[in-house]
Amino acid sequence: MKTAVVLRPLGLGDLLTGVPALRAIRAAVPDHHLILATTPALEPLAALIDAVDEVLPAGELEPLDWDRPPPELAVDLHGKGPASHVIVDQLHPERLLTFAGPGYPGPVWRPDEHEVRRWCRLVAEGLGVPADPDALDLAIPAVPPPVRDAAVVHPGAAYPGRRWPPSRFAAVARHLADAGHDVRITGGPAEEPLARAVASQAGLGEDAVLAGRTTSLELAAVVAAARVVVCGDTGVAHLATAYRRPSVVLFGPVSPALWGPPSRPQHVVLWHGDGTGDPWGLELDPALAKVAVDEVTDALDVLLRPR
Repeated sequence: MKTAVVLRPLGLGDLLTGVPALRAIRAAVPDHHLILATTPALEPLAALIDAVDEVLPAGELEPLDWDRPPPELAVDLHGKGPASHVIVDQLHPERLLTFAGPGYPGPVWRPDEHEVRRWCRLVAEGLGVPADPDALDLAIPAVPPPVRDAAVVHPGAAYPGRRWPPSRFAAVARHLADAGHDVRITGGPAEEPLARAVASQAGLGEDAVLAGRTTSLELAAVVAAARVVVCGDTGVAHLATAYRRPSVVLFGPVSPALWGPPSRPQHVVLWHGDGTGDPWGLELDPALAKVAVDEVTDALDVLLRPR
């Protein structure tokens, strides 16, 4: 059987924004065994993508552990190169698809393009198939969620510049709890202290903290069954998109035109920036600091209003 290898060993949001491109690759090579190279931490979630036959554990910009015959097709969904191009090129595929770079022909990289549409365009132009940017849905995990119909508050983010202040998340959580919602604070193991601080400031009990208590699949299941999700520009926002759950997403250094959810009535984006911030910043981004608690609670009230 012919194989196709796709490289995308990045974060959760990167994985989920690449799903439409993966589906387009599957459509282009329906009879191939499609292998997605991604990080070990994302392997359980990657297995939920219907276009993927196998997940190959990979490190970012590290050579792949590959001892098989060369694939018929290799696709770089990691970046514009050249480092990531070399990784897929080293597999010696019969066909190689990358963005254009020194020694690598391909479609032109556009820095102002939305992440989802960027990779859809690469596949559409490179493989000659249509790619639907809205094909973002993810299968619901088989594991039961620890809680259903929760108001999920996710205060963490990879970098401080994208973390809205804990006191403001606490005010939002308190507003949701006062309105009668079952509020749960989510996060990874490293974010458990942050989640506990938010819960404490919001006057919530110990059982409200899910951070550090869920696997990646359980977190996905919680989001899939959530009443609403409130978070910053992080992977959980993309989970809300993948499961079409109502969400309020707070942006700061990065424009939602590049990483925001699709235009759907259940997704609300709040942003007061100009796109010049530092997504890896170590201090709260000024644009994110401008997002007020009242803006978030007003947006939530509209989303949660009985219809």
